[in-house]
Amino acid sequence: MIPRISITATSALLLVLALSACSSAPPAVATSTSRSTDATPEPIAEPTSTPTPEPTATATPPSCETMISPGTVDALTEAGWTAGIKEFYVGGVQLSEGLLCFWADYTVASDHGQLFGWSEISAPDAAKAQAALLADGWQREDGPEGVYITEDARHALGADEDGYGMTYLFGDGWVKLADTKQSLILIEWSG
Repeated sequence: MIPRISITATSALLLVLALSACSSAPPAVATSTSRSTDATPEPIAEPTSTPTPEPTATATPPSCETMISPGTVDALTEAGWTAGIKEFYVGGVQLSEGLLCFWADYTVASDHGQLFGWSEISAPDAAKAQAALLADGWQREDGPEGVYITEDARHALGADEDGYGMTYLFGDGWVKLADTKQSLILIEWSG
């Protein structure tokens, strides 16, 4: 029986050595030519992992609730208004990637509400839209924020305290729309 125990013990020892060889780090190889036994072994450098790049955030499209300021959303909601989404056209140019929201109390028959729109727009489409609006009698006004195109005050259904009715603001690659020029400041979405 003794030979059997020693073969079993030897097999177990070999198995333990084989498993530990797979899970431990390889021994350090001395590179020093010195034969000193007092030398402290060099620390083994831990393998470094390549950092995984952070996922890039995808742009979220605006919603009727995120396009305008939170205070405006709260005020409209408290008044019992909700937003309805409309097709967004500017001077005959359809902005299918944009958003046009009409806030109103849809429980009563009325044309009273507020209009807010935002979209990306290419330079050629912006030029085409502006030309079409100007040909229809809208008026152009340049400002530090961009180009304002506003409806003729004589035809405006509503106007702000400065007399501006529905107004588009064209910036670099985007356009905003509100039912008055002053209401454009409520659109906080910038894309």
